[in-house]
Amino acid sequence: MAFGAQEIRVLRRALALALRSGTSSSEDVRDCLRLAEAVDEATREAARLRAFLVADLTRYRAALPGTAAGYLALLREALGAGYQPGVDDLAALRALRGNPAAAALLERCRSLTEEDVRTRLARALPAASRARLTALPGGLGAARPGDKPGGPAADPAADPAPTREPRPVRLPRPVPTPGEVFPPRRPVRPPSDRTRRRVAG
Repeated sequence: MAFGAQEIRVLRRALALALRSGTSSSEDVRDCLRLAEAVDEATREAARLRAFLVADLTRYRAALPGTAAGYLALLREALGAGYQPGVDDLAALRALRGNPAAAALLERCRSLTEEDVRTRLARALPAASRARLTALPGGLGAARPGDKPGGPAADPAADPAPTREPRPVRLPRPVPTPGEVFPPRRPVRPPSDRTRRRVAG
């Protein structure tokens, strides 16, 4: 009898609960411990087998299309052992779509990939969605200080938004002319005879 990863986790939790309860006899405790060791050993063996399968699968995939038959058989065995198909597997199966076995495996791998994505989103969505809803319009972030939590929504007509006065239109400043930037110099008058005599005397 084969167990999936989720079933193994449930079995381990059940064994842990049985060992923690004070009503179990010493014989039951020994049986639970032996079963837990057997489950751990089976899990390790399954992991080793999956690692060998994945290594062989990588070699066969790199040698496609000449190794199509062996690759498809190994992929089918790896999927049965809990292998999660990757992008390389989907690309290889798309290239072999002319083979009916490859087409069937492609649909199976697509279903497994979509299921894995949905599972990851379901685990990450609850916390993220709650944080995202508070930031959306109408969420908690839109509540005003005077509103009561859980009360009816405020009527927009009863509390109109304050009107803003239109800002005055500023016309662009005119470009100064060269005459304004560089005013003409005043002509220098020649010194008078009296000034010359003072400088000379």
